[in-house]
Amino acid sequence: MALLDRVIARTLRFVPKSIVRRVASRYIAGETLDEALRVAAGLNELGIRATLDILGEDIHNVDQANRAVNGYRELLEEIHRRKLDANVSVKLTQLGLKVDTRTCFELTDGLVRRANELNNFVRIDMEDSSCTTGTLEIYRALRRDHSNVGVVIQAYLRRTVDDVLTLEDLRPNYRLCKGVYLEPREISYHDMRAINRNYVYILEKLLRNGSYVGIATHDELIVWEAFRLIRDLKLSPAAYEFQMLLGVDEQLRDIIRAAGHNLRVYIPFGRDWYAYSVRRLRENPRLAGYVLRAMLKK
Repeated sequence: MALLDRVIARTLRFVPKSIVRRVASRYIAGETLDEALRVAAGLNELGIRATLDILGEDIHNVDQANRAVNGYRELLEEIHRRKLDANVSVKLTQLGLKVDTRTCFELTDGLVRRANELNNFVRIDMEDSSCTTGTLEIYRALRRDHSNVGVVIQAYLRRTVDDVLTLEDLRPNYRLCKGVYLEPREISYHDMRAINRNYVYILEKLLRNGSYVGIATHDELIVWEAFRLIRDLKLSPAAYEFQMLLGVDEQLRDIIRAAGHNLRVYIPFGRDWYAYSVRRLRENPRLAGYVLRAMLKK
């Protein structure tokens, strides 16, 4: 069955969108702002924090970038108005990284400033390797003036250890994840054992350096390693948090919370749900197998 699931994951582009949506609906809050905020409120009631992401990336002109920023501004205003324990995550290609770098910086800078006025925080997501250098350059420029901005790093990239050393003076607020984009072997590790070891190595380096880390994982072995480091370093819960995707391994999520650790759930929403869904299904071939079963039932 595992082999079949991997085959399905590789052929998702041939699957009708209606079927993909049926499978992905558990992992996406919906298409509207109100749907996403209701999900965030429900998680807050369980003592779980949230980060909200308006789906969409690789825009083609500045007008699209401006619309995306306006959507995030509205999102920040509603989080503040509803008094939610939530922040936002943004992809820089959605704000014009591949159209005009200067415009992308200015739009992101304005968004971070507004978030600060609302006592909130902006997380800059990491995308495929073609965006890594540009994303980190904009992050460093933003950190000159703002403390309420963080960035994502990916343990499967071979360059990440060097990137962490380069940013060490900033003591960034990180989200550390494994990485989901398909990359060639010369750019990323393909052996999951190497990825896991690199993840733990980077996590320890960040925690020892005093960075706040969002430990983003659904891998119980990584969770165990994180628990070990937290105990060994005698860290306060204020020094880190765990992060998980909406709808993924909720039992592990509850185990982490029951152990006394803070946890944040990543809530994607919006009309551009398809590309995100396909990427997540490719990341987890077992979920892709659900697509086949949904098709057969239909």
